[in-house]
Amino acid sequence: MEITPAQVFGVLRTVVHPELKRDIIQLGMVQGLEIDGPNVGFTLMIGKKESTNIALLKQNCVEALEAAISGISVRGNIRVQSKPETEDDEPNGLRNVKNIIAVASGKGGVGKSTVAVNLAVALAQKGAKVGLVDADIYGPSIPLMFDLPDARPMANDEKLIVPVEKYGVKLLSIGFFVNAKDALVWRGPMATSALKQMIMEGAWGDLDYLLIDMPPGTGDIHLAIIQMLAVTGAIIVSTPQEVALADALKGMNMFLNEKVGVPVLGLVENMAWFTPAELPENKYFIFGNGGCKRLAETEGVKFLGQIPIVQSVREGGDSGQPAALDSTSIVGGYFHSLADNVMAAIDYRNSNLAATHKVEVKKK
Repeated sequence: MEITPAQVFGVLRTVVHPELKRDIIQLGMVQGLEIDGPNVGFTLMIGKKESTNIALLKQNCVEALEAAISGISVRGNIRVQSKPETEDDEPNGLRNVKNIIAVASGKGGVGKSTVAVNLAVALAQKGAKVGLVDADIYGPSIPLMFDLPDARPMANDEKLIVPVEKYGVKLLSIGFFVNAKDALVWRGPMATSALKQMIMEGAWGDLDYLLIDMPPGTGDIHLAIIQMLAVTGAIIVSTPQEVALADALKGMNMFLNEKVGVPVLGLVENMAWFTPAELPENKYFIFGNGGCKRLAETEGVKFLGQIPIVQSVREGGDSGQPAALDSTSIVGGYFHSLADNVMAAIDYRNSNLAATHKVEVKKK
């Protein structure tokens, strides 16, 4: 029987660091998996936090693999290597965040924030612990879309920023810290510094999913995110029209670049069709029909779902009542189906791929 990476990673998820109380895959300790017939080897990346009980941890890996996979040979094949210092500085606020998901688009105006907000609400309604960061520093929309124009987060005793919470979602946005009418005239370094403080110093607590609502394009903020965070995966949002798909492909390839290495969980097609209220059986494909699905098939990534153009989605965004709050409505059902597909895609990614690491920029 052939041994697969999914089998090995699945077993190693049961090996928990005795002090950190998290499994070694979630901690990003397993790297360089090699499988040659029955012989399996990998490297345990050790930082300051994981530097105790290494011998016990190696033994636990051997015992777990031998008990679960018949005929496997792993003894003597587990190497230990120290993490670069840049990878060992995870702040207290993020230590219990299981998955960090970037919700991105190559082009503005495709409804990325609408998808991020409704996805976060749908995940929370399914019982997940969810956080949402508004990383669009120059055009924050989370305060409006959650009807929180006057919210002002406070710091706790650990000097961490306590996120605002609504509909079961923990929220942080630069819009909570500035006047809604003011334009932020900031250079790139100032914007990225503010974003870093907001994310890294947030008191997120235990989270299953931390969604990052990215700005459009592939600029400074995107680079800052992948440098400061080990992003589990990216979701790309687009409309089905060709001009949006061209930019969506660029956004997708940014994450898939070998120097970045962030898996793309899949594509979401927003504004897929229009159905007027008086003709509920009719579909009008204003921006084209099925463009995102075709792109997903061409590029070999998952197609996570379609969201139609519906007046209630726009109204919900403007009033702070996201459409996903009503899972029994037609459009609410679409967002809940999307949440199911996203959870499945994350589980598949985590079962088949090693943990993502931050992008290290080396100065010459």
